[in-house]
Amino acid sequence: MTAVTDSAPPSSRTYPSLRAAWIPLAALCLAFFVEMVDNTLLSVALPTIGRDLGSGTTALQWVTGAYSLTFGGLLLTAGSLADRLGRRRVLLVGLAAFGLISLCVVAVDSAAQLITLRAGLGIAAAAMAPITNSLVFRLFDDQALRMRAMTLMIVVGMSGFVLGPLLGGTALAHVRWEWLLVVNAPIALVAAVGVRLGVAADRPEDLTEDRLDLPGAVLSVLTIGLACYSLTSGVEHGWLSPATVTSVLCAVAAGVAFVWHERRSAVPMLDLGLFSGGTVRGAAIAQIGTSVAMAGVMFGLILHFQYAYGWSPVRAGLANLPVIVTMIVATPLSEWLGKRFGHRVACLVGAACLAAALAGLAWGVDHGYAAIAVCMVVMTIGLRTVMTICAIALVDAMPANRTSIGTALNDTAQEVGTSVGTAVVGTLIAALVTTRLPAGVWSSDLVRSFFHGERITYAVLAVLVGLIATGGALTLTDSHSVEEPA
Repeated sequence: MTAVTDSAPPSSRTYPSLRAAWIPLAALCLAFFVEMVDNTLLSVALPTIGRDLGSGTTALQWVTGAYSLTFGGLLLTAGSLADRLGRRRVLLVGLAAFGLISLCVVAVDSAAQLITLRAGLGIAAAAMAPITNSLVFRLFDDQALRMRAMTLMIVVGMSGFVLGPLLGGTALAHVRWEWLLVVNAPIALVAAVGVRLGVAADRPEDLTEDRLDLPGAVLSVLTIGLACYSLTSGVEHGWLSPATVTSVLCAVAAGVAFVWHERRSAVPMLDLGLFSGGTVRGAAIAQIGTSVAMAGVMFGLILHFQYAYGWSPVRAGLANLPVIVTMIVATPLSEWLGKRFGHRVACLVGAACLAAALAGLAWGVDHGYAAIAVCMVVMTIGLRTVMTICAIALVDAMPANRTSIGTALNDTAQEVGTSVGTAVVGTLIAALVTTRLPAGVWSSDLVRSFFHGERITYAVLAVLVGLIATGGALTLTDSHSVEEPA
């Protein structure tokens, strides 16, 4: 690819700076933002939805769970389709589906219909997630620009994840809950226009002509979908319940069948030989660790701020701003670490920050917001460093015609980590405190019990995340150029 010029053909368009690429970059950031914010946007509206639709607790859990289940289960399949049909084309279809499905919320009058709609949104988001990150790499030839663009994408995605409750709580003060989904439609439209105008069409030589591995796609969906459901079911029904045990066994069976099939297929959806290299394997493992930390802390602190402190959704959302600010401010530090010490050392530093922050939270949860905010800053420095370097290393380690699978693998690792982090915190809080978190002002005894449960939970997460992220970082290379060999 060459830098964009007036004579450059559309299919070879790249940009010399972030400013020159503002239209496609803003469009891709919008697409990433809307798919991330939808993870948490409805969480603050669940009580209102329950009253309007006459839903019970289990149904409300699936209002949020249906999205992550289809989203996580279809990421690899969507990435595989994009590498064959065209990344920009699949993204545009995903954006159109996301907007149209969101509009259907105006016709919803039951919890079952809303759950179905959320599952459909998860499918559309799966068609968007692997490709938004993949297309960022197409915009630039320069690796430093790619890293800065990826940083921007991560900041936007994290902002969507963290600001979901804040935006939802603010909107609910003025409009009905349905508007939280209706607003997806104009955002998706603007993003689609920006992608169509600013992102180059796929070149045939950048795509693979191999036939789609349908058995592999089905087995990957079953494996990831059942694994995600197992974590949800474990929290909801108990880890030894028939539903959970059956789901775990089926997930393992599907996973074994997937590996067996992919090793024998002439055109596998996911070339398992890629994992023989430390870069792909280590980056994916480290990404799981970062997402365990992020999801566990975000889920735990939402409960902490709104229940133990009694803060409003708006105030609780504002309390998470240190994460967003640090994501931006820490950019020079993370880039310096990667360039000065290489991927391995930089990610080890990031893993140490994650473990230290979680250990700090185990102490800080009953020492006031200032202590929590400091831990959030340290954690975000670790997140920023590990997530960006690993995302770039993983995609660059993929063949040129498999970049969407690379970003899908990156996103799948993060989704697995998100499910594990949420499940760990939810399970430990339920076991150590209570299975039902009462609304309103808590008694002093319940607050003390909750703080005790948090201390143990974050201590467990510190060990778990430290081992996972460190193990992944140790297999990375010592590259100082922020560019992994393919």
